[in-house]
Amino acid sequence: MSSSGFRTVPDSADVVIIGGGVMGVSTAFHLAEAGVRDIVVVERGDLGCGSSGKPIGGVRAQFSDPLNIELGNRSLHAYREFPRRPGADIKLDTVGYLFLLDSDQQATDFEAGIELQNSLAVPSRMISPADAQRLCPYLGTDGLVAAAYSPADGHARPALVVQGYARAAARAGVTLVAHTAVVGIDTAGNRVVAVHTSHGRIACSTVVCTAGAWSARIGAMAGVDLPVRPVRRQLAFTEPLTPPAPRIPFTIDFSSTAYFHNSDDGLLFGLADPGEEDGFDTAWTPHWLELFRTVARRRAPALAGLRTAGGWAGLYEVTPDHNALIGRSGELPGFLYATGFSGHGFLQAPAVGEVVRDLYLEREPFTDISPLSADRFRHGAGTRPEAHVV
Repeated sequence: MSSSGFRTVPDSADVVIIGGGVMGVSTAFHLAEAGVRDIVVVERGDLGCGSSGKPIGGVRAQFSDPLNIELGNRSLHAYREFPRRPGADIKLDTVGYLFLLDSDQQATDFEAGIELQNSLAVPSRMISPADAQRLCPYLGTDGLVAAAYSPADGHARPALVVQGYARAAARAGVTLVAHTAVVGIDTAGNRVVAVHTSHGRIACSTVVCTAGAWSARIGAMAGVDLPVRPVRRQLAFTEPLTPPAPRIPFTIDFSSTAYFHNSDDGLLFGLADPGEEDGFDTAWTPHWLELFRTVARRRAPALAGLRTAGGWAGLYEVTPDHNALIGRSGELPGFLYATGFSGHGFLQAPAVGEVVRDLYLEREPFTDISPLSADRFRHGAGTRPEAHVV
């Protein structure tokens, strides 16, 4: 979506959404669909240039926390409906998610997660290492105890989702402003008064922070503590494969976080480098690939020697407990936020757009998201348990 189609910064708006990634445009779409007028989305680069720019995003409802299961499952339904509403092909491929487990403790934990998922209408199940190998022929089963599989999960293209939501929002009258940085937020007492951007001031009474890895900076401008830190994550693409790769699930070696799945005419590899420092650096540095290859030699030997043809680096937006921050500021009621998804933002974006819409309209969301309030870290109320973090 070219930036030339975007309008200049208006003088005023009812709602200013800060961050034009998947969370921002989903929120804009859902608000506009509900009849909210005068919405501006402000993005410092191109739409979707932050974490949403990743080439493929996994979509799953396999989590251990009921709230994450609900957000993931509702979003999966929305992604299946995406060609109809808002109306775009997002290259959704329902190949399933396959978690490879190498200890009895992992198997026990995932069994409990699957019982919970099944109770919330997610068709996940435990399978044997041999069944996992049938689904994903690259696997070696040595050392595997079990696997967890949900056929309803899969992957889609975040850039197409951002464009689909953004175009539908624009058709509904939302103003999308790219290449515009937010430089300040004015408050008076407990009210939001205005957002200052690099291209002018926007008077407004509501701000929604969907700024991903940059959210702590935006929160600080309004005096709202959003404990989000940026951590680089990297992935790589193989050269085109001949014969073509079989169609495989989104496969994750749970102990190492190494993962791989189909991507165009090859495969995509990824791994969370445990030595990665916090920071906004998004340079792609292929040295982490040796970590991946070390895992592959044991877990999927045929992948260990495949040549890569480049890669991509982006930022996870990580909170202290690897769960999202969604809510309305208690001290500043005009400040709403949806951020800190710790790698689960794309797969939860449709449902979260609905939730933020309902918070703004002071309606009851489809599920109680109060446990995801940013205040949970302040009150010492305990953090959210989520075991299925990759």
